[in-house]
Amino acid sequence: MSLVARWCLEHLGSAPVEELFSSGHLSTVIGLRLADGREVVVKVRPAAPRVAACVEVQRRLFQAGYPCPEPLTGAAPFGDDIATAEVYVPGGDVLPRADHAPAAFAEAFARLIRLAPGPAEVPALAPPPSWADWNQPGNGLWPRSEESDVDLDAVPGAEWIDEVGRRARDRLRVGGSRAVVGHSDWLAGNLRWSEDALLVVHDWDSLTVDGEDVLVGFAAALYSTVAEEKLATVGETRRFLGAYGEARGRALSTEELRRAWAAGVWTRAYDAKFQHAAGKPITALSENEARERLRRAG
Repeated sequence: MSLVARWCLEHLGSAPVEELFSSGHLSTVIGLRLADGREVVVKVRPAAPRVAACVEVQRRLFQAGYPCPEPLTGAAPFGDDIATAEVYVPGGDVLPRADHAPAAFAEAFARLIRLAPGPAEVPALAPPPSWADWNQPGNGLWPRSEESDVDLDAVPGAEWIDEVGRRARDRLRVGGSRAVVGHSDWLAGNLRWSEDALLVVHDWDSLTVDGEDVLVGFAAALYSTVAEEKLATVGETRRFLGAYGEARGRALSTEELRRAWAAGVWTRAYDAKFQHAAGKPITALSENEARERLRRAG
């Protein structure tokens, strides 16, 4: 019997009879149909204490009525790694209608922030995912990626990325709003829609704790209105931030807006630095867009 089959039998009470899909980026993700008829997703990744905390937040969000897959297990050993299981939620559209996308993505994010437990109510979610770890200790600017051991601070070239990343980080280190639990990877590929209604949000390993303005800034810079592989334009980020304020019932203050813009610059600059280090085309951020976003960050 395979390790997957043994794990399912032990933790789900039923062995798999069919593999529905298999994929993976930072985790190995396997869709399975079990002998008892259930369809589940098993995720395998390196062991880390924050995984159990992410599952607990996901469980509480599901119980509160948020559209996320229902967790079926906690974090359980899987050989040298750790695995979790959740209900398989198939289907859905990648995007809502383009003219409604900023409001749809922003309203979904505001609902998540509203329903998520407070940081003190759940186990620690530290450390943040690398693309959200703007305030790492030490003198370095860029955290190590989960995908590579390359020291991004030591990679030469494209110095403009380091400059905009440093300016965004320094802006974020001044002020700050209340700490909340939120999703740090609000990419279109992690959400599915039924017309304009949110069907499901995936990738709950991307949960972290940060200021509401920072997490909103990440989301506003990462979502897309046109295609899964695209990122928000300056105008789309502006519309998301306005829609988020309407959805939470209180417009973002001038300071919150500036920090949100700075957060978006930092996470996009981090991705740009990683693309440069990997020898790939830099698509996450351009110099002109960075300047405009930093201008809005004050």
